[in-house]
Amino acid sequence: MSVFRGRYYHSIDEKGRIIFPAKLCDIFAEHYDNRLVMTSWDGYLLVFPYAEWTVIEEKMFQQSIIRKEVREFQRLFMSGAVDCTLDSQRRILIPPSLRRDAGLERDIVTAGMGRSIEIWDKDRFDAALEKTSRNVELYSQYIADLGI
Repeated sequence: MSVFRGRYYHSIDEKGRIIFPAKLCDIFAEHYDNRLVMTSWDGYLLVFPYAEWTVIEEKMFQQSIIRKEVREFQRLFMSGAVDCTLDSQRRILIPPSLRRDAGLERDIVTAGMGRSIEIWDKDRFDAALEKTSRNVELYSQYIADLGI
């Protein structure tokens, strides 16, 4: 199984492009093609290899759209989803709507999260890490359940 991991600090250019870290690109090259899907989520962007995204879509399509919470979640999660391609210089263009949703202006963090990648505004990322660090005891049961 391929795993995205690590934190990478860089910036977004005036056209809204970011350079994907080489280590993450290596995983794309080895296990996926250069297509990915990104969407906004909770103040940052979630990025999936296209192959992983299709699995998510299949799971969502198995849910009844008659259920209000299914429609609302799909509206939030899928309506903003954008197909992207890594170019030959390891860059992707982040559309203005997604940059706005995630507050991306200059300094950003790309974080490998296993099967997905997060793209954060650096200040938001630092604040989220600080909050998690202050409350690390809240995660002890989760960690214990993993057998760590």
